[in-house]
Amino acid sequence: MEHEVFVPVPAEVLRDTLTDPARVARCVPGFQQDTDGTAGPLAGRLKVRVGGNTITYRGALRLTEHGGRFAVEGEGTEVRGKGTAALALTLALTPVAEGTTIGFTCRITTAGRLADTDAEARAVAGARLLDRFAEALAAVSDVAAEVAAEEAAEVAAAAGEADSDDDGVDDGVEEPFAAPAPADDDAAGQPAEAAHARRTMIGRSAEEVDHAPPRGRYAPVPAAESTGPTATLRWIAPAAALALASAVVVGRALRKRRG
Repeated sequence: MEHEVFVPVPAEVLRDTLTDPARVARCVPGFQQDTDGTAGPLAGRLKVRVGGNTITYRGALRLTEHGGRFAVEGEGTEVRGKGTAALALTLALTPVAEGTTIGFTCRITTAGRLADTDAEARAVAGARLLDRFAEALAAVSDVAAEVAAEEAAEVAAAAGEADSDDDGVDDGVEEPFAAPAPADDDAAGQPAEAAHARRTMIGRSAEEVDHAPPRGRYAPVPAAESTGPTATLRWIAPAAALALASAVVVGRALRKRRG
């Protein structure tokens, strides 16, 4: 039996998948891998539907590559019955526009229930099985290619960050020295003594401003002059004392005259 299937995936991408038995196992329709995995990734059960019958085989497949072609060989025994099946399959990848053509050359030797089915039914079942395998192979290969591209992009991004000088890590490259800008634009071009004197004056002026009492809106408000009774007594008391002293002096003078 010969069969061809076109898939929109490059041949190199498909070849990478076919060289990985674990990924090939995911592409075989109706295949259930053994849980222990001791017999290899392509060992387990395979369900085949032919006409109205479903036949389950237990066995293993072997995948090898020869000169750009892949060979699949396998044997299986019916789970319910004594029938057997032997498979010899060859895959050839032919690059074409926008994809790849997969060419299958298949030979099956059967005994038991599968041998009792109609030859046309076996051909239809075989073509359907190969179509589904090719579709799964393209899907698995496409996903694997996307994952590989993402990993390559992450590696490239990490390498770019490592080469960048913005990560704060000393990479051994001496950066050019930039001379500091002058502290004051007006002091540029003046002799050192004049610039120093000018900065000193500016510093003193700032210090005087810091210690001077505040002015303007922030100046302290002077205390208001009191005009109450206490303030009046402050100038009446001295005047009264002066008047009393004058009266005493006048009285003494009059008494002397009389004596």
